[in-house]
Amino acid sequence: MPDLHCVGVAKAYGARRVLTDVDLEVPSGTLTAILGASGSGKTTLLRVVVGFVAPDHGTIAVGDDVLADERRHVAPERRAIGYVPQEGALFPHLTVGENIGFGLARAERQHGARVAETLELVGLDESYAPRRPHELSGGEQRRVALARALAPRPRLVLLDEPFSGLDAQLRGETREAVRGALAELETTAVLVTHDQAEALSLGREVAVLRDGRLVQRSDPATLYRTPVDLDVARFVGDAVVVTGRADGAAVVCALGNLVLAEPGARGAVDVMIRPEQIRMARDGDGARATVAAHTYLGPDTVVRLTLADAPHAAVTARTFDHAVPAVGERVVLTVTGPVVAYPASGARPGDDDQPDPAASLSFDTA
Repeated sequence: MPDLHCVGVAKAYGARRVLTDVDLEVPSGTLTAILGASGSGKTTLLRVVVGFVAPDHGTIAVGDDVLADERRHVAPERRAIGYVPQEGALFPHLTVGENIGFGLARAERQHGARVAETLELVGLDESYAPRRPHELSGGEQRRVALARALAPRPRLVLLDEPFSGLDAQLRGETREAVRGALAELETTAVLVTHDQAEALSLGREVAVLRDGRLVQRSDPATLYRTPVDLDVARFVGDAVVVTGRADGAAVVCALGNLVLAEPGARGAVDVMIRPEQIRMARDGDGARATVAAHTYLGPDTVVRLTLADAPHAAVTARTFDHAVPAVGERVVLTVTGPVVAYPASGARPGDDDQPDPAASLSFDTA
């Protein structure tokens, strides 16, 4: 399967810029997840790649074939790109088999082998072929939509929010079916979603699109652990943000003297800590706090805490320990692992003004 290359892609509708200088590379045989909030330009990017919309500027190529640039715009039906739109968009008047065979040559459609083969690929058997879309569950409809996209053996598959509207269990099952089908064919794919867990679990790489700009592209672990800025940190997961002072290798803040994940920051900084990094104990050394509330989520519990040295500030920990401290109980907090520091809001890196490390704490949730 070929790579996808997007270089300097821009698109505007009138005065509204939707995409600005987007550079994206999807390696052959891999899936890249495009993560962004509603209105960030995710669907427009897919529509530009598949050819439904022409970019104003930039180049789009699959392998060595240039599909769009300043001089050309290859029609969608000539791009050999599979597209799975939101909600699947199956043809309601056609059977499952007819939906899947829609893009096949007549001889292959009539033979039926490719339809059966593609159904099996997405975890469905031949008995589904004569059914109508309304006879399927939501998850089955999404699998058929993927099968329809894969049947013509496309060079690239684009998936636009393919699991939206499904309940948690069905979402997980369908996600695994899609992952398995794409992996078996070693298909190059792009998935757009606003669901952080979906992007982190499916993408070999995750690219964050914000206001039409690609602000970070990396493997999921790097994106989660060392986001490029606080906005990305807050978008891809829960974040505790603490004001502190860095010396290049460590930072002093209300939660202690912490090691920086990426050495170099100095002066006044905002420190980003993931809630699961915060450990609670009933005694020992660390920041003193009182349990204000907790929310049971099944496998883990979110605990809200008030720091003794900053009673008007709140911090949140996430624990998998079933023995959760009771509301009102006093605990000691420590932080495990390195943390990420960003220039403090309103301060210049290296600013000599000494901030109060307990003066500003906040909990952000995506």
